[in-house]
This record gives sequence, C-alpha cells and structure tokens, in this order.
Amino acid sequence: MAKRISYLRNEALATVRPGYPGNKLFGNKFANGEELYEPRFTTVLKWQLTANPQKAEKKADTWAPAVVDCAAAFSTTEDLLVWLGHASFLLRVAGVTLLFDPILFSSVELRPRHALPCPREAIRNIDYLLLSHGHRDHLDEQSIRLLARQNPQLRVLSSLRMGPLLRGMAPALPVQEAGWWQQYDLGPGAPLEIIYLPAAHWHRRGLADVNRVLWGSFLIRAVDKLIYFAGDTAYGDHFEAIENRFGPIDIALMPIGAYKPAYMMAQSHLNPHEAAKAANVLRAGHVVPMHHGTFSLSDEPASEPLRQFTEIAASGMLRGELHAPAVGEVLPWRDWE
Repeated sequence: MAKRISYLRNEALATVRPGYPGNKLFGNKFANGEELYEPRFTTVLKWQLTANPQKAEKKADTWAPAVVDCAAAFSTTEDLLVWLGHASFLLRVAGVTLLFDPILFSSVELRPRHALPCPREAIRNIDYLLLSHGHRDHLDEQSIRLLARQNPQLRVLSSLRMGPLLRGMAPALPVQEAGWWQQYDLGPGAPLEIIYLPAAHWHRRGLADVNRVLWGSFLIRAVDKLIYFAGDTAYGDHFEAIENRFGPIDIALMPIGAYKPAYMMAQSHLNPHEAAKAANVLRAGHVVPMHHGTFSLSDEPASEPLRQFTEIAASGMLRGELHAPAVGEVLPWRDWE
C-alpha cells in the first residue's frame, strides 16, 4: 500500500522560500526533498562483510588534528569561530554565541582521536545550541545535559520533531523546531537571522525511529555576512537552491569525511571532491572543513579527507579560500575579505 503523502512545517515560523509547502512526509517519515531515503540493512551487512582495501593503510595512519586550548574563547566578547572537532563549532557573531552539534564526551560508539580543546566546565555563555540532526555523532545526551546545566539561558534551534527527543535528555531546555527554508524567531531586535535549510541525509537513533526526526543545515545572516553550516549531507541540488535564494555564501563550514565505501556513504556524506563542488556552487568565499579527523566512521584513512581537500584547493579547483584550523584554534572570521 502506498504511503500517505503530506507536508509539515512549523506554522509559527516564517517560510523564506515562496510557495514551499513544507517538508514532505511519506506516512510518518521525512524525505530528502521529494524522495524517501532509507538505508538498507543489506547495505550495512555488505559493508561489514567486505574487506576494506585500505585496511592496512587506515590502521597505519595515526594522524590526528593538532589541538590548542580555547577555554578563553567562551568568555571573550569578540566575534570568532572555533572548530571543536568533528562537526562542532563555536561561533560568536554580532555578540551572540552559537554552538553547533557538540560532542563533549567519549563513548563506546564514539571514541575521539584527539582531546577536547577546553575543559568541559569552560563551555558557558552559550546563547543558542544549533543541532543539525539526531545522529549520535552530532547529538549526544551527556553533552546536552551538561550544556543545559552550565548554560541556564540556553535555547535550542533544531529541526521538526526534535523537541520530544531533547525533552527526554533535558526536560526544561527550550527548543524551537523548524522545517527547511524556515527562519527561527529570535525575538525583536535580534542582531542576526538564523534559517534552517535542506540537507541530503537521514535520521535514526533507535530501531523504530528511522526518518521520524528531520535533518538539515543552517544559514546565519548577520549584517554583511552569510555563514553556512552544512551539517551532514550528500551532494544534491539543495546547494544550488540555497545559492539561488541567498546569493554567494561568505563562509561555508563544509563536511569532507566519512565517504568510503561509496555504496554505503554516498547518499549520506560528501567526499572531498563533492565538498569542493558544493562550496563552489555556493560561491563560498571562505571554506572551513569539518567532519574529519575526530571519529572513525568509515573506511578511508584518517588523514585522507583533509589531504585530498588541501590538494584540491592547491590545484585551483576550490573557488574560495581554504582555512583548515587546528582543533581549538580561534579564527578571526571578521577579518576575512
């Protein structure tokens, strides 16, 4: 029997794309645009049973990103950008402090290759927690509880149906849900705008919740700058749609890792060449790579994503300027032309 088609959005929020009806649902499951994508168990099984041709190379690759202390970044008032590892960033823009997809603890599933660049108790003064989606390498219950405890003013900006999931972690944490192409309500006089945008990905945390919570990306608009956080995404026509709607992006935070084997990862993540292509489609002036070097999620060696992405930039195939920071390095993005 064909699944019932419907569309969902947060009717309390503005939709910035004219005529957009909301996110498409097949029954109770969100889609990637018009198409329903559900990873198959047989694909996962194939991955587990097939030898990795780079197994020896991956095992021998001990590279990890350099780490510098960034504890002071949480108490300064200057605008800055700090990569905290994997897909986590601290961004201060127009005096407002944003934290993206923080994973602050090691777990059985996720063991980081490098240290956290600051003591956990330093992570304070956060105004907004931006959660792109619900996968465990982007949304960690222990991290959410710590942040809620240390940041009583914290508000969460995330996706449709994320609220119930977060209330099970931190019941009092305010959560604002948005669908694609919707602008969050930051209140009158807010010095920036934050818009939730598409990504080509999926959701799962348990056995029965596949695609029940939406996934996406973020655009931050403050005065004269557009900052784009791509979240987790495969390559798709959403990059062109975003550029068509907003014009050139000033700074793109772009995932480059977890792409092998392609039959397993290509519908979820970007490889370095696809990441460069996406950044070029966005006409990004500056590109900061992420989603590499922290966790072992796929078959490529740890150093390969950044090495390839750096080679792409050096060859002139990346339109924007590449910034590949150490974990914890403070990037003065306001100084970038």
